[in-house]
Amino acid sequence: MKARVLAGLALSLVGSHIALVVASRDARQAFDGMLWLIVLVFCGVGYVVARRQPANPIGWLLLGASCAFALEGAAGGYSVLDYRVHAGRLPLGHAAIVCQFSWLIGMVFIGLAVILFPNGSAPSARWRKWLYIYAGVSGWFYGMYVLAGILLHVPRHAKVDASGSYGGSSTGLTGLADTVGAIAWASAPVIIVFWFAFVVHQARRWRREHGERREQLKWLMSGGAVSAVSAIVVVMTNQTVRDRIVTDLAAVGVGALPLAIGVGILRYRLYDIDRLISRTISYVLLTGSLVAVFVGLVALTTDVLPFSSPIGVAASTLAAAALFTPLRHRLQRAVDRRFNRTRYDAEATVHAFAVKLRDAIDVRSVEAGLADAIGNAVEPAHLTVWLRDG
Repeated sequence: MKARVLAGLALSLVGSHIALVVASRDARQAFDGMLWLIVLVFCGVGYVVARRQPANPIGWLLLGASCAFALEGAAGGYSVLDYRVHAGRLPLGHAAIVCQFSWLIGMVFIGLAVILFPNGSAPSARWRKWLYIYAGVSGWFYGMYVLAGILLHVPRHAKVDASGSYGGSSTGLTGLADTVGAIAWASAPVIIVFWFAFVVHQARRWRREHGERREQLKWLMSGGAVSAVSAIVVVMTNQTVRDRIVTDLAAVGVGALPLAIGVGILRYRLYDIDRLISRTISYVLLTGSLVAVFVGLVALTTDVLPFSSPIGVAASTLAAAALFTPLRHRLQRAVDRRFNRTRYDAEATVHAFAVKLRDAIDVRSVEAGLADAIGNAVEPAHLTVWLRDG
């Protein structure tokens, strides 16, 4: 199956989901459109990787995950339209509830993409056996979960929340469905253990590798960390309308994993990961520090010192603005020392060369100092310094 077929399927499901959201006039189930962005990221990265490296299964796994997430979104949108707007009078409402379980397939594909990163092959022959077990347990889990959904008794006036999830019923085959669902969830801890093992294995590889492969794994670890934290925030905050903005913003971070996988496989701006990490950490620390300074100064000027609130707020704003540049430089240098050694070492090399240059009195000493600085910084195989006459 060609990559454009899977990409077209995912885009068609996204288009159907958009139409369902417009018809129901409720975008909460789609995270206010953020779900479509996540699907498009998975689809786009998977398509590019599958076209450029057809033999690498990671591209196909990402495309499959995008189709699974798009199907879950479209099915959830149909469930909201059917049971919350039309009181269950539309056809295939029960089938839409069952199709929402497709997100499980997407999660299984993501786990495989992580362990097969970056070249798409199993780490070893022993790992290949465990991957077969992982696929079997995941298939059992999904099959039993779908069977539980089929056995559910879904009356016309069923309870469906804003996310499209079925709220349950006390009649019909619901008891049997609960039993089958419990059997399915009994295998979930095994899958979670596999995911944890995949992450630990790649983290151990990162500690052993050097050069380009290490940078690839660094992208994977960074993107995976952002996606994991974002997913946790989505699960914890997707409860009330008040948390809606936080949930939507966190949902965007889920797309960090496929982006990191794409950059790592295609080696696009591979060595920028240290700079990206250092900038993110430094600006987070800078924002937190300035907020703390602003709040502290407001409290000091309004509660302790005899100033009115407008004057205290204005003074605190000016103080925070004055501290922005010097604090940013200090934090950036401290963070670069830990997370962006390339830039920190380069600055240290240039500074050392500048110190030597102050004491230089002839061209030969400058030439020797420049050659030493370049040799220590990049260790070239050959080095030639040319000075133009005059």
